[in-house]
Amino acid sequence: MSGVRVLLLYPRFAQASFWRNLELARLKGARCMAPPLGLITVAALLPAHWEARLCDLNARPLDPADLAWADVVFVSGMLPQRQEALAAVAAMKAAGKVVVVGGPDVSSSPEAYEAADFRVLGEAEATLSAFVAAWERGERSGLIAAPDERPDVTRTPVPRFDLLHLPDYLFVGVQFSRGCPFTCEFCDIIELYGRVPRTKTTEQMLAELDALYALGYRGHVDFVDDNLIGNKKAVKAFLPHLIAWQHAHGHPFHFSTEASLNLADDPALLDQMAAAGFYLVFVGIESPDPEVLRSTQKKQNTRRDIAASVHRIYAAGIVVIAGFIVGFDNEAPDAADAMAELIEEAAIPVVSLGLLYALPDTQLSRRLEREGRMFPLREEDFRNGDQTSAGLNFATLEPRVDVLRRYREVYARVYAPRAFFGRIRRLSELVGRQEGAVKSPEPPPPPTPIDIRQLVADLGRLFGVLATVTWRHPRTAVHVWPVVLRGMKRLDRLEQLLSLALFYMHLGPFSRKVVRDISQQMAEIEAGAWVDPRAAQPTQTPLRAAE
Repeated sequence: MSGVRVLLLYPRFAQASFWRNLELARLKGARCMAPPLGLITVAALLPAHWEARLCDLNARPLDPADLAWADVVFVSGMLPQRQEALAAVAAMKAAGKVVVVGGPDVSSSPEAYEAADFRVLGEAEATLSAFVAAWERGERSGLIAAPDERPDVTRTPVPRFDLLHLPDYLFVGVQFSRGCPFTCEFCDIIELYGRVPRTKTTEQMLAELDALYALGYRGHVDFVDDNLIGNKKAVKAFLPHLIAWQHAHGHPFHFSTEASLNLADDPALLDQMAAAGFYLVFVGIESPDPEVLRSTQKKQNTRRDIAASVHRIYAAGIVVIAGFIVGFDNEAPDAADAMAELIEEAAIPVVSLGLLYALPDTQLSRRLEREGRMFPLREEDFRNGDQTSAGLNFATLEPRVDVLRRYREVYARVYAPRAFFGRIRRLSELVGRQEGAVKSPEPPPPPTPIDIRQLVADLGRLFGVLATVTWRHPRTAVHVWPVVLRGMKRLDRLEQLLSLALFYMHLGPFSRKVVRDISQQMAEIEAGAWVDPRAAQPTQTPLRAAE
């Protein structure tokens, strides 16, 4: 049987994105943040006689030779990539290629991708075999949807990490579980992947780490799970094996992940994660107001003191970065003050602060549709990479300008240089300080031995980065140097603290842009120039623009 040549094409992310921290990536010698784990997993699921090549447009332009080589082009992406994805579909079809679109955005909004030849909806483990069968029958278009039953991820193969040019990326992702047990109204994860977390086996995960290790990769690995602790029993069974693997291989990786705030309630789990090499966790906090949290069905955050919970995670040696949202229906007039004060009290260094955005096919978007409050999709939904200046895609219950004013105030306060770097300096005194932490009943793991030669090499590399920052960003370097000097007392944390400080190379300018954009929106409203998108007739939709 003849082989099929597949070009896996990953579209660019929008320029204006909180998470698209190209300055940090470039300071550390990378081209972009992270590779497309979904596409390289799809590549591993292809039949053995099919060939695959990857083009990540966030890292490198498309090589015309790769396009000429391909029989079929797979395009996959998320909502912030939609405009670029549609442009890629149009360009690939113009080049005479059959185009297959899959991934989370087409699964949520299949109608937006009618220009593609094939639309594959749902998780690849449940759909790719049906596509392959259709292709080998000679079909060159169609709609393939996953069955209602979620696929068994214990059958997912090791992703094709060999397709990546690893130096292009600041970090690499792996996945242990899919799904989340909670019911947050605004979240699309439970719609795409379900409320029963499905986990891979220990053997699978160690095989993925073995593959990365064999390719020579060392450094930051992100567990991209929707909620790593969604199935605590499974992750607790896996972590001892991860600890042993790290020890046997000389601790080549340090890990980050996403988890719910109830992680702070489990000292044994925190100890395991720290011993395994987890140093960073993203937590969705959303709001300090218990009434807001209850209304949006994030009740898990109402059952604990948020700042104290964050400090317990710090005490275990793990840094917390967090997500907050402005724009809920029952938000208090003083919400900006309460949010900024919580961020300062908890000393959360990096905060993803978004305007509420009703993602397609979520409980929130369905409710707003019923209430007649949803806006049609707009160009700005795709020009921006997240819910900063493109949020509030619905009619607010209170004056829109008041919500925007609160948002602008929090952004300006949280990312003022003195506040941002002050939180990092405080963090240096909190992380890994076990005083006040809930003690685990299990004995502490043995300390990791210090490799002096590696330490000297790391320090040389870090101070090289610092010299570059001082030369290129002297105004910001004034704030970075005190962080580094304080970090000299904590050599085990120095790289971590410097990396957090370097986030400001992107977040400082980005926050100022957000404040300007929000101020402009407010001025338009106050001048009577803003028009409710439900009443406006757009002259061009994103789909028409891409075509």
